[in-house]
Amino acid sequence: MTTTRFPNGVTNVGEDSLFAQLGQLAATNFHTYFEDFDYYAAADWTVTETQAGATQALADGDGGLLLLTNTAADNDLVSLQKVGESFRFAAGKKLFFEARLKVSDATQSDVVVGLQITDTTPLDVTDGVFFIKADGVATVDLRVEKNNTASTASAMATMANDTFIRLGFYYDGVSAVSYFVNGLLGGSLATTNLPDDEDLTVTFAIQNGEAVAKTMTVDYIYVAKER
Repeated sequence: MTTTRFPNGVTNVGEDSLFAQLGQLAATNFHTYFEDFDYYAAADWTVTETQAGATQALADGDGGLLLLTNTAADNDLVSLQKVGESFRFAAGKKLFFEARLKVSDATQSDVVVGLQITDTTPLDVTDGVFFIKADGVATVDLRVEKNNTASTASAMATMANDTFIRLGFYYDGVSAVSYFVNGLLGGSLATTNLPDDEDLTVTFAIQNGEAVAKTMTVDYIYVAKER
């Protein structure tokens, strides 16, 4: 692969912008959150555990990994939500989300990842845009939910045991939330139930579907929204 060189720099702003001569892309055009889990500070997260024995810790692996490990009773849950609800869906403002993760058991576990209001029951939240997998199936749904009324793209992805999957969605700022699996477009939902009146935060969780401890490994989470 040959490297393309721009010795005079590149820009994404107009000639009269403060950053016109910056020589690199102006980061202020988007509010961006990217967590690659090279570091983990528990104080950055609202952690919900049904049992105190659950753990959240960095794991060895290329790219940075966070490992959630549940305790071993049926329906034991561990969830993490970023402290501070800092994203809101707004008309005219595009928003992008992607997470790469895997679970130890793709069938006997409940899984959620996306943007939600802060809530101790992320599997039964009232507002958010998120991917959710129910106990007893390996298929994933995308849910766009406002005030406990949801639009759902059912079975838009399938998880496998201990296998990473990339789940992403894109809000066009107008009328659609498109969803992606491993970088490929799967379809879209209308914004009828878009939660545009709530600030949301990065959320992910796993709950046991049987009396066996389950794990979730998160590689990264990326969110970007136009200012």
